[in-house]
Amino acid sequence: MPDTPRAPTPAPTSTSAPAPARILLADDHALVRRGVRMILDREPDLEVVAEAGDGAEAVDLARAHEVDLAVLDVAMPRLTGLQAARELAARRPGLRVLMLTMHDNEQYFFQALKAGACGYVLKSVADRDLVAACRAALDDEPFLCPGAVTALIRNYLDRVRHGEETPGQVLTPREEEVLKLVAEGHSSKEIAGLLVISVKTVQRHRANLLHKLGLRDRLDLTRYAVRAGLIEP
Repeated sequence: MPDTPRAPTPAPTSTSAPAPARILLADDHALVRRGVRMILDREPDLEVVAEAGDGAEAVDLARAHEVDLAVLDVAMPRLTGLQAARELAARRPGLRVLMLTMHDNEQYFFQALKAGACGYVLKSVADRDLVAACRAALDDEPFLCPGAVTALIRNYLDRVRHGEETPGQVLTPREEEVLKLVAEGHSSKEIAGLLVISVKTVQRHRANLLHKLGLRDRLDLTRYAVRAGLIEP
């Protein structure tokens, strides 16, 4: 009896997921690193590929590994996380940096922003906020945990109490309008329509803002807008 012909085996379909974001984790406490790594590695889109025990090692590892995001503790030996963040901003300008700290302190918070960090997460709420903060940083979006919001309020009240100039007072009302809309993610064309001005005028205002404030890009403008109280974090 002749064999019954078999049906052809269907060709396998490609369903490979995109590669996870590669993360460098730096903290001088091995137990903390282990806990943070467990939080991040259980997410399919995040992967810790390098660990450092201090800021200097973090800078070295960032040069030796292809990483998308550095999660740095603020207080570390040799180089602090803030010093490491400044080094990384100079050497790897495309690398996103997220600060992880136990300090709910406005001084550290604003130093982190000046160092080029995209966000600031307290270790006490890392299990709740860290994954969201990493994804925001990778999307080039700032992330502020509730403790950082408290720091912003304290800093603003201290400035008012001591009669110091608040950040927004160095800008004209029109510049504040443009800054707010830029920080909210509107394009130059959208801003021109909302303010009934030309696209060229919007671009001129944006260039003036970067020059006047000594900033580099939209993310810097967003950080400044948060500090000036123009947008909610």
